[in-house]
Formats: sequence, C-alpha cells, structure tokens
Amino acid sequence: MYEKFYGILEYTFQQPSLLEKALTHSSYAHEKGLDSEEHNERLEFLGDAVLELAISETLYRKFPHFSEGQLTKFRASLVCESSLAKVARKIDVESFLKLGKGEEGAGGRHRDALLADAFEAVLGAVYLDGGLSPARRLIELFLIPEIQPLQDRFEFTDYKTFLQESLQKSSREPLQYVITNETGPDHDKTFTANVTHQGKLLGSGSGKSKKEAEQSAALNAIQKLGLPAVSEN
Repeated sequence: MYEKFYGILEYTFQQPSLLEKALTHSSYAHEKGLDSEEHNERLEFLGDAVLELAISETLYRKFPHFSEGQLTKFRASLVCESSLAKVARKIDVESFLKLGKGEEGAGGRHRDALLADAFEAVLGAVYLDGGLSPARRLIELFLIPEIQPLQDRFEFTDYKTFLQESLQKSSREPLQYVITNETGPDHDKTFTANVTHQGKLLGSGSGKSKKEAEQSAALNAIQKLGLPAVSEN
C-alpha cells in the first residue's frame, strides 16, 4: 500500500501500521469513530522532539562559532511551519494523507500547518520503527539541504554579533560604529561606516543603509583580524 512512499523516504517500515497512523489526521479518526491512538497527534509530538535533537546537533557541529542565541534562532528558522511543510510536499505527504470529509473540503490537504504536523508524525513513526539512525537519515535527506539557503540570509545580519562576541573573549569594551560618509541623492544614498575598538580602527564598509554599512564594516574587521568568519564555514 505504501511502497511508493517507502521509495520516496528511502526507508521501508517493519511496522506499516506506524506509517498509516502518521498519515491519519484526527478529523479522519473522529469521522470513523477511531480512538486517539489511531491518528497522528502523538507521533507528531514524538517527531518534534526527534527533529529538535537532530537539527540541534547538526547546527552545533556545523557552526562552532555560533552562540546559544544564534543557534536557537537558526534552528527556529529551519524547523518553522513553512520549512516543514515544504519538506512534506517534497516527499508527497499530500497524496497519502487520510483526512475527514470536512477537513478535505476546507482544503486541509494543502495547509502548511497540517502538512508540517504530518511530516513530524512520519519522522516519529520512523523513529519508533527503526530508531534514531533512520530518523536522522530522513532529516539529512530532506531538511538539511534547507540549511544553506537559510545560512546565506541569516549570517549576513550576524557579522556585528559575531565580531562583538569574538572580541568579548578578551575585552568587555563594546565596539563603536560611526557613519563617516554619505554620498548620492536622498532616494539612493550610499553610507560608509567605520568600526573601532579601544580607539583602534578595525574595519570599514559601505552599504545602501546605515545598518548595511555597519555590517559591511564588521565583516571587513572580521577578515582583517583573521577570525573564522561565518561565511567561511
């Protein structure tokens, strides 16, 4: 019954009933008079925990220079509803879901929240069926590839934080950012910023906003100081 889905997951269930449960929405169970053990909400709870552990470890190892706060923000971006729904669509969860008629009629098969929950339930089912190893593999196949696009967006905004945290290891004195120049008309200005520490110029940069110029200055300082910059990982 689920051979096609096994092929997509690259995993064959020893207990197919677990997968069936993972793909059964509560609306279907209620319509059919089934009890709470026959739909996917408990498996979703378990899958959420497995996902958090696996993603946390991956980010911990991949970004050794990230602080706890940075890791938490990155993880939240990666396991958000829209990201999980995207993965659910990638593995064609929509085609295999069992929904009640009311939920089906309301377009539930295509709702991000429902799809994200179903993916977590499938992950929980894989964990119960085969353990942590195949569950990790499922995450590596379908969710880890989403790290790079997020990394490209996330890390640019983080140069100032990274520089500050790197320097705080040896000094509590804060960095100072100063806009040193503005050029161009009001609707298309370019700003130049310097970043200094303890009176010493560390770097300079420019951008189309003051914040962008400060980020550019921070990146320039990171490069000059030879720090293991985020973009180099």
